[in-house]
Amino acid sequence: MNTSSDTRHVSLLATGAHLPGDPIGNETLAALCGELPADILDEIQVLRRHWLIDPATGAHRIGTSGMAVAAARQAIARAGIDAADIDLLVLSTASPEYPLPATVTYVQEQLGLERCAAIEFRAGCVGAVQGLDYARRLLADGTYRTAVVIGAEAISPLFAPLFIGQDPGALRLRDLLTVYTFGDGAGAQILRAGEPGSADPTGEFAFATQCLGGARKPGMQIIGGGTHAPAAEQVRRKRLVEMKLDVSGTQKFGPRVFAAGLSDLLSRSGLAVADLDACVVPEGNAEYFAKEFAAAGVSAADQAALAKSMVENLADVGATGSAAVPIALDAGWVSGRIQPGDTVALLAVEASRYLYAGLTLTWEAPTPNGTAHVG
Repeated sequence: MNTSSDTRHVSLLATGAHLPGDPIGNETLAALCGELPADILDEIQVLRRHWLIDPATGAHRIGTSGMAVAAARQAIARAGIDAADIDLLVLSTASPEYPLPATVTYVQEQLGLERCAAIEFRAGCVGAVQGLDYARRLLADGTYRTAVVIGAEAISPLFAPLFIGQDPGALRLRDLLTVYTFGDGAGAQILRAGEPGSADPTGEFAFATQCLGGARKPGMQIIGGGTHAPAAEQVRRKRLVEMKLDVSGTQKFGPRVFAAGLSDLLSRSGLAVADLDACVVPEGNAEYFAKEFAAAGVSAADQAALAKSMVENLADVGATGSAAVPIALDAGWVSGRIQPGDTVALLAVEASRYLYAGLTLTWEAPTPNGTAHVG
């Protein structure tokens, strides 16, 4: 059994990201599937997104594992390590290419790793943060030394049948909202453990996760292709796989989950909102989300502090599930928004069953290529 004197300091060396294809603006979507009302567009605040499908034909140009590999390779290059150094791969996705083998094993194959630990989290937004904490624990206790943690999501194939070959003006508002909101992508982080006894005994990370939806209906479901019903029954449906979104439920309850997660994480870390230099979130600045903060119990002072520390890029990439926090973290680091010495919180909120996962750490990695701080 490891003692505290054996615990290793774990450093986040670098991040990477991959966004497939060219950005797809709202004007392109309007031509493909009809316009979303301006007031709703203002609330979701997504201006562009990237899809792995060809938006005109629905053809796949890359897969979930391919995006994950591209993000991992970028992070590996920035960290200055060799792929052969990796002894732990952790991947989160809700959109695997196959039920089995796990997508993480295809990432392993494409990275040229004949043998390594390969672990997959089946989750949305929270999975990448949960995976990051899981990996750092396995490094801190000496089980492994170098880890790549990846969040990857391919959502566009789910809703392509809604508009490919269909009348652009025939989509229901709820379907339009789905198409305009989501994007594809992947983000990765490299973790490395130091020597035994190198960890700060007062604690280097704080972690919090919980599901608040045990007594509520799901905020989001992806139905089809599973074992919930006979295959013959499923194939008779209009769409084999369908995403269902409880729009009003997620708008009202999602911010409460965020507030609960923030409170839990701060309590476990001993930090206050004002202590955070960067709070990396999937969509905390979206109007439909932020306008509910007060009702969710976030004080005016904390809202003001969050407005200064929040790091997110929803407008540029859309909602990207497991990839959301890793992609936003990468953008924050590469732009110089996150600097060495910063106190950073990662806080993911997932609508599927109203989960949160949060992690705090002190940032160490120098800004790549000497990028200046952009405020």
